[in-house]
Amino acid sequence: MRTILMVAEKPSLAASLATILSNGKNSSRKGSNGACSVHEWSGTFQNQPARLKMTSVCGHVFGVDFESKYNNWDRVDPVELFSCPIEKKEAMAKLRMPAFLASEAKGCDILVLWLDCDKEGENICFEVMSSVAKSMNANVYSDSVTYRARFSAITDKDIKAAFNNLAHPNENEAKSVDARQELDLRIGCAFTRFQTKFFQGKYGDLDASLISYGPCQTPTLGFCVQRHDEIQSFKPETFWVLQVSAMTKDGTTVPLEWERVRSFDRDVANMFLQLVKQEKEGRVVSVISKEKAKPRPVALNTVELMRVASSGLNMGPHHAMQIAERLYIQGYISYPRTETTRYPENFDLAGTLKQQQGSPDWGKEVKEIITQGISRPKGGHDAGDHPPITPMKAATRYELDGDAWTLYDYITRHFIGTLARDCRYMSTTIKIVINEEMFSVTGKTLIDPGYTSVMTWQAFGKNEIVPNFTENEMVPIQNARITERQTAPPDYLTEAELITLMEKHGIGTDASIPVHINNISQRNYVTVTPGRKLKPTTLGIVLVHGYQKIDAELVLPTMRSAVEEQLNLIAQGKANFNAVLKHTMNIFKLKFQYFVQNIDGMDQLFEVSFSPLSASGKAHSRCGKCRRYLKYIQAKPARLHCPQCDETYSIPQNGTIKIFKELKCPLDDFELLCWTTGNKGKSFVFCPYCYNNPPFKDMRKGNGCSSCTHPTCAYSLNSNGVINCAECEYGVLVLDPSSGPKWKLGCNRCDTIINLLDDAQKITILDDNCDCGAQLVDVEYKAEKSKLPNQVTEMKGCIFCSPEFAKLVDKPKVAVISRPPRPFRGGKAAGARGGRGTGGRGGRGGLGRGKPKDKMAQLAAYFV
Repeated sequence: MRTILMVAEKPSLAASLATILSNGKNSSRKGSNGACSVHEWSGTFQNQPARLKMTSVCGHVFGVDFESKYNNWDRVDPVELFSCPIEKKEAMAKLRMPAFLASEAKGCDILVLWLDCDKEGENICFEVMSSVAKSMNANVYSDSVTYRARFSAITDKDIKAAFNNLAHPNENEAKSVDARQELDLRIGCAFTRFQTKFFQGKYGDLDASLISYGPCQTPTLGFCVQRHDEIQSFKPETFWVLQVSAMTKDGTTVPLEWERVRSFDRDVANMFLQLVKQEKEGRVVSVISKEKAKPRPVALNTVELMRVASSGLNMGPHHAMQIAERLYIQGYISYPRTETTRYPENFDLAGTLKQQQGSPDWGKEVKEIITQGISRPKGGHDAGDHPPITPMKAATRYELDGDAWTLYDYITRHFIGTLARDCRYMSTTIKIVINEEMFSVTGKTLIDPGYTSVMTWQAFGKNEIVPNFTENEMVPIQNARITERQTAPPDYLTEAELITLMEKHGIGTDASIPVHINNISQRNYVTVTPGRKLKPTTLGIVLVHGYQKIDAELVLPTMRSAVEEQLNLIAQGKANFNAVLKHTMNIFKLKFQYFVQNIDGMDQLFEVSFSPLSASGKAHSRCGKCRRYLKYIQAKPARLHCPQCDETYSIPQNGTIKIFKELKCPLDDFELLCWTTGNKGKSFVFCPYCYNNPPFKDMRKGNGCSSCTHPTCAYSLNSNGVINCAECEYGVLVLDPSSGPKWKLGCNRCDTIINLLDDAQKITILDDNCDCGAQLVDVEYKAEKSKLPNQVTEMKGCIFCSPEFAKLVDKPKVAVISRPPRPFRGGKAAGARGGRGTGGRGGRGGLGRGKPKDKMAQLAAYFV
C-alpha cells in the first residue's frame, strides 16, 4: 500500500482539506515543529488503496537573502549587493519547516501539493519538493511522483474534483517568482542601505527607522506625491454660473441647468443675465423621454474587491485581503486572488445561487431571480487564472465577526447582482429657451430596480422630479441670478484610485498591491486621512522629488511595468531566467551608481525639510570621550548623538532610556543607561559605546551588560548570570540589576522573563552553585518588608530549589518550556578573550561545572 503525503499552504487549510477528502474520518496529531498538524486516514489514490496524510507549511518555506557576511551594513558597500552571492534561507527558522517536511516524507511514495493556485503557490511547491527530495521513496521531480492540485474554492465538490484531476507543478511560474524575489532583494536593499545610512547620519528629526526604496513601493508612492504636487501647483480660477428656476403648474420650483455651463468673464455672464431678465417666461422647445438601463456589474475580481473595500466599506486593502483569505480558508468564498471577471462556461451559477435563497438578508431577491430565470452575464474578462470571487456557502451575520461579515455581505450581494436584471429607468430631458439662451432639466423615473434591489447602495434614492411640461408650453421664470464660484483642485488620491493606477501601469500583482500600499503607510511616507485618502508626509514628498531630480525613472511606473513584462515572459516559458536577471540587474546597478554620485541633489531637499543631528534631541548622558552631553534623539530610530565628537550611537528601540545610577562603564567611561519596556516588560543595563562596539569577541553588537563578559564589572554577565536559559539554545538567565525592587531574571538572547523576590533590598549572585547548576543567591530584605520565613532579613540559596524561595518566584513568562534549564557554565561559555581597556580571560572559573543531579528533575517539573 502506497503512502501519500499531501501538503497545503496553511495549517487551517490542511485541516479543511483533510476533513473533506477523508469525509471527516481522519486522525490528527501535532507535528514535530509545533505549528503544523498532521492528519491521517486510509483511502484510495488513483483507484488503489493508500495511506494518506495531510500536513502544511506556513507560507514560504524559504526566503532569499544574502550570505551572512553581506548583511553587515557598516562593512559592505551597497553596490556589492548587485553581484554578491545570495542563498535560500529558512523563512521561519524557529519552525524548522524543511526538517519537519523531511521527517514526514520518510517512507512516502507520492507527493500531492495543495498550495494556493497562483505563482507564489507554484514557487512554494518547489520549496516543498526540495525539502522532501532526500526523504521520499522516489524522485520527487518525476511527474509520476509529484502532483499538483488545482482548485479555487474549499468545497467538497471543488476539492474532490481537484483530487481526481491532479496536474503537475509549473516550474516556469516558480522561476518567475524566484526572479522577482532576487531583483527586489538586490535593488531594494542596495538603495535602502545607502540612503538610510546617508540621511539618518545627517538629520535628527527623520521619523523613520528605515528610508526604504522598492521597485514597486516607490512608484506607488510616486502616484501619491504626483497628486500632491498637482494640488500644490493648482491655481484656482473664478467663474460665474447663470442660475434660473422655472415654475410648474402646481407651484413647484424647478432649477434649470444653463447649456453654456459657466463663463470665466463676469461681464459676459452679466450680459446673459440681463437677456434672461428681459423675459418673464420661457418656451419649452422639446420634451424627450428615453428608457435607459443601468447595467448590472461584471463578476468580481481582486482589484475591484480592494477598491470597494476601501471606498465603500472603510477597510484598507491589506486588511480586506487578510479577511478575504480567512473567508476562503473557512470555505465561505472562492479563491480571492484573481484577475478574471467572467464566469467560466462550466461554472454552476444556479447551484451557487440556490445556496443563498434561505438568507434573511437577500433570500427574497434570490428566489425572484431563480423564478424568472438566471441570465448568464456576457461581459467581463477571462484572464485564465481563477474564476471570479463568489460565495461558496451561505452564512449569517451571527456566524462571522464585524469586518468578515461586511466583506462576505458585499461579495454575496455582488454575485447575486451579476445574475439579476439590469436596472431600468425612464430618463426625461426638457429643454427651455429664454430669450435665445438654452436651459434644460432632466429627471429619472424608476421602472425596474433590477440588480439594485440587492446592491442597494447603487439604487436611486427616490424618483427625481420630472415637471409635467409639454412642447411649446410657456413656463414662468423665477430667481434669475449669477453665482460666483472657483475651480477646485483635485483631492488627494484615495486608496481605490491608487489601486486603479497601479493596475493600469502594471505595478505589483493582485496579491502584492495591498502590501505596497500598506508599506508606504507603515514607513511614514503617507498618512491615511478620513475617506481613506493618502496624504504624503514630508519624508515621502522629499524622497520622490529627490528621485525625480537625480533620475526620474527610479520613481516612474514605466521601469517596474517593463520588469513585470519580463517576469511574465519567464512564467510563460518565453524568456530565459538568467538573461532577464542579468539584463535588469545591470540596468539598476548603473542607476544606483549614478544615484550615489548625485546624492547631493536629494540632500539639498533634505536640508530644507529636516534639522541636522547637532541641532536635534535633548541633552541626556555624558560621552565617554569628550565628557560633553550626548543628545537623545527620539525620532525613529531613537539614537544618541555627540555634537562634539560628531558620532552617533544606536540604542535599543521601542522602550524608555534612562540614566542608570550615574555609573560609568569601566571600559570606556560612558555613562551606563537602562532600557525598559515597562514594569512587567524586559529591561537591561547597557553602555552606549559597548552596545555599538562589542568589547569582547563573545559579545554581539546590540547587546547590553547582561551579555558582556567583563571579568570584574558588577553589571556584567559574569557577575549576574544565574543559569542557562531553557527556552533558547545559547541564552543565559541574568539578574537585571535595574529591576529592583521588582526583581527579574531575563534571558540575554530571548524574551524569557522570571519575576522573583519582590521588595528585596539587595540580591547578590554568589560564586557557589547549586546541584541543579544554578548560581546561589544572597537575598537581603528590610525587616519590615521581609517575605522570608520567620521574618529573617537575609538568606542564601538556590532560586529554583530552595523551599524558602519557592513562593517568591514566578514561572517564566513564555510558552511551555520544553526542557529544563541548562547549568550556566560561566568559566567556559562566558570567558572573555581580551578586549578594550581592562579585558581579561576571567570568568568565575568553576561556575556550574558539576553535573546536574536528581534535583534537575524537580527543576524540570517546576518549569513545565
